[in-house]
Amino acid sequence: MFVNTILHMKRATDPDTQLLQGAADPTRLAILRQLAAAGTEVCACDFTACCDVAQPTVSHHLRVLREAGWVSSERRASWVYYRLEADAVARFRALAGDLAGGMLAPASPRALPVVQPIA
Repeated sequence: MFVNTILHMKRATDPDTQLLQGAADPTRLAILRQLAAAGTEVCACDFTACCDVAQPTVSHHLRVLREAGWVSSERRASWVYYRLEADAVARFRALAGDLAGGMLAPASPRALPVVQPIA
């Protein structure tokens, strides 16, 4: 029991674990995908359509993503706009590359055979 408590505490403070846990939910993944597709900031009110959940649930997931470092936010009057953090995306890519052990390296282009015209 004591060992599990220590391991759980370590996992909760590890930035890589927090990043992965932040994205490990279908609703949060949908939010991240919408932000990536937009390429710019998105109003919190626009996430209810992509996620098919109520606004309080969206707010909860946005808080989790903010705490994990995936997004940052800016309040403008009564609206809150979110944007994807480039540092988080870079950390995720690096982590995925480390886990793949080079398996994610781009494949070298395959040379096509040269076809000679018939004389």
